[in-house]
Amino acid sequence: MTRDMRIKALTEKMDAIVEQMETMTASAVDDNGEERAFSEEEQATFNDLQEKATNLKNTIEAEERARDLELKPVEQKVEEKKEMTIEERAIAEERAFADYLRGVVSEERAAGDVNMAKADGAATIPTTIANKIITKVWDICPIAARATRYNAKGTLSIPYYPATVSGATPDLAMAYAAEFSELESTSGKFTSIDLQAFLAGVLTKVSKSLVNNSQFDIVGFVVDHMAENIARWLERECLIGTANKITGLAAATQTMEAAAAAAVTADELIDLQGMVKDAFQPNACWIMAPSTRDAIRKLKDGEERYLLAPDYREGFGYMLLGKPVFVSDNMPALGAGNKEIFYGDLSGLALKFSEDINIEVLRERFATEHAIGVVGYLECDAKIENEQKIAVLVGKAS
Repeated sequence: MTRDMRIKALTEKMDAIVEQMETMTASAVDDNGEERAFSEEEQATFNDLQEKATNLKNTIEAEERARDLELKPVEQKVEEKKEMTIEERAIAEERAFADYLRGVVSEERAAGDVNMAKADGAATIPTTIANKIITKVWDICPIAARATRYNAKGTLSIPYYPATVSGATPDLAMAYAAEFSELESTSGKFTSIDLQAFLAGVLTKVSKSLVNNSQFDIVGFVVDHMAENIARWLERECLIGTANKITGLAAATQTMEAAAAAAVTADELIDLQGMVKDAFQPNACWIMAPSTRDAIRKLKDGEERYLLAPDYREGFGYMLLGKPVFVSDNMPALGAGNKEIFYGDLSGLALKFSEDINIEVLRERFATEHAIGVVGYLECDAKIENEQKIAVLVGKAS
């Protein structure tokens, strides 16, 4: 008997019982034709019929639900399972990663659950964890977060616009035109810059004593510690750069030399701000060393008011000439020839990442140190793509 046939038979049986119950209630009248209460025997019979009808109703509903599941398309079942897996994947990966670090489960099981591919004693950690690390980098590194980011493997060529145009002829000459007359073409001064793929790595060691402590948030520690290391290095390269590698903001051509080697004036700050065109001012900011900020905090205007004011609207940081101030230990202090202060819209800095950021766990290599290693590799480059957005103050040469 098919499921539909069973449902039909059960329904007919329930309908017959319900009809019998209706007949009993309709016939409960006395000799005068008025309604009366059931006798004890009739009440017992009615209750028995009601119980049977209820049981049949529940059985029919269960059969119908089972039938609906059988009729649901296979593709829909697969999709529902896929959605459930996506929703739970992040939690499952974090749990599997923590278990892998602590050795709670076998490496084979962890790899099968979260695709932690193993090679030469190392395991690549889940994408969910790697993405958390990179997201954390943007949170603690405002310079990199405000840059224009590109994701591409290998060398990427992008348009480059210089701060000034050589020669008297503008890049693109706009002129009045007449019908049926040819326009004279002009060539723009755009060039291109190549963003390469410089490989960099960072190693974080985690004490096994901490790993074995079940109360310790091992996943959070790895994410925070790796992000801090990557952010610190990335910030330095975006600001100062390295010879023959990443050039960063240090390659800016809109430069202004300070009047002194180890001091800065209010007029110089105003002039530096004015070097960036008004169109790029809305998202502009200052970048300097903590000691430079302290020196500027002591500057006053003609009415003895400090130039650098706390940003009460945001609850932290400082505002200088209406723009936020970021400090970095990677910035050089005031000094002869030092690039002391950057100002401008940091979207003028192009920051390219390889699409793949590889972070691995080394459980065996540091066993003699009672530690576990977490190593991260990334390929990136950073160059200025719009010189007009960035200006730099340089300390007077001695």
